Amino acid sequence: MIPRVLTVAGSDSGGGAGIQADLKTIAVLGGFGMSAVTAVTAQNTCGVAGIHEIPSDFVARQMEAVISDIGVDALKTGMLVNPAIIRAVCQKIRKHRLAKVVVDPVMTAKDGTSLLSPEGEEVLRRELLPLAQVIVPNLSECEAMTGKKVKGLKGMREAAVQIHGLGAKNVLVKGGHLSGDPVDVFFDGRKFYDLEGIRISTPHTHGTGCTTSAAIAVELAKGSSVREAVEKAKAFITRAIQFAIPLGHGQGPVNPFALAALESERYRVIQKLNKAFKTLKEKKLGYLFPEVQSNLGYALPHSHSPEDVAAFPGRFVRLGKEIVKVADPEFGASQHIAKIILTTMMYDANMRSAMNLRFAEEILGRARKDGFSIGHFDRKDEPGWVKRREGSSLSWGVQKVLQKNKYIPDIIFDRGGMGKEPMIRVLGRDPEEVVAKVIRLS
Repeated sequence: MIPRVLTVAGSDSGGGAGIQADLKTIAVLGGFGMSAVTAVTAQNTCGVAGIHEIPSDFVARQMEAVISDIGVDALKTGMLVNPAIIRAVCQKIRKHRLAKVVVDPVMTAKDGTSLLSPEGEEVLRRELLPLAQVIVPNLSECEAMTGKKVKGLKGMREAAVQIHGLGAKNVLVKGGHLSGDPVDVFFDGRKFYDLEGIRISTPHTHGTGCTTSAAIAVELAKGSSVREAVEKAKAFITRAIQFAIPLGHGQGPVNPFALAALESERYRVIQKLNKAFKTLKEKKLGYLFPEVQSNLGYALPHSHSPEDVAAFPGRFVRLGKEIVKVADPEFGASQHIAKIILTTMMYDANMRSAMNLRFAEEILGRARKDGFSIGHFDRKDEPGWVKRREGSSLSWGVQKVLQKNKYIPDIIFDRGGMGKEPMIRVLGRDPEEVVAKVIRLS
């Protein structure tokens, strides 16, 4: 049976948070979403213009209608507005013995608008927290619930213990508002787990809390353990932020459909690589390949891992001027080409493709004559720690070039070293651009 997830939360007229974000998340993760609306807000990406509260008895009636007929495998709460609504929600949870309850203690909007009365905060602590299988507070919500300022990982762990002591069985303290790479702290009552993430540079983070808690609820409804559900939700929200939608004039929403968009992008990456190989084959450019052969790679947007970079397994093989491929492109197929691309993307996220060629002075001469921008590094300058660390040499070299340039060059080369063949690397936004540069060099 399809996992049934009920969200009890406020409506966001802008569609980026609240029940709108919850239902999108539930649907894309394979659940059947249902809702009990606690308030109707007039809001957009710039802020909340107004709140209309739904009577608590009608919130209870919505919940009863859904639970008694369709059934609920997991429930999540969001904006609960006032003490009467919280008590109504608690009564239904107890009546129907709902165990998989995820509490997102929504207290303020991103623009600072209060979404829960002070009396409501007290009732949430005293009555709802003991019913929560998981509570998912951000740092300001931790401070409101504990009365203490939260600073760093130590403060997050202390807050998690204190909130667990209020009755929540599991606590996920979200650390996105701390500086540096975001780390969330998960506490199951016995052990801490630090869930490390990557800092994504975007202002468009509207709906992160709603989306995260909804994802946890879906995974619990599917039968995942709490820790598994939290880890899967962490990966889900990271992608949703990476593919955030720059709508409106303020903070745009995260994108719950990022996974679907990513799968579409993976297909497009493979198709572009195949098309580029066909062009290379037609031009008979095998004589440009080095002794270690050549490869062409293309990364997904926002890539941070070699598994996000597609290339050709076994590289291209030179047969005179002809070239053949051992296999069709795959993700994670080349650590070598992935390191070039990922290092370059640290400086320009749009430069997602690269190809390596044999080193020859005449090729560099043609590049200079044709107006190519060129960077180079000398392997003699490699620090000892780079030489000792397997696989770090190439990243070091590319980074050395990019650090001293204010732009991404078309070409990065080196003249080799002990056991290292000299090499030319051609960089570009996509395989089509890279291959066009390679053809000019021929």
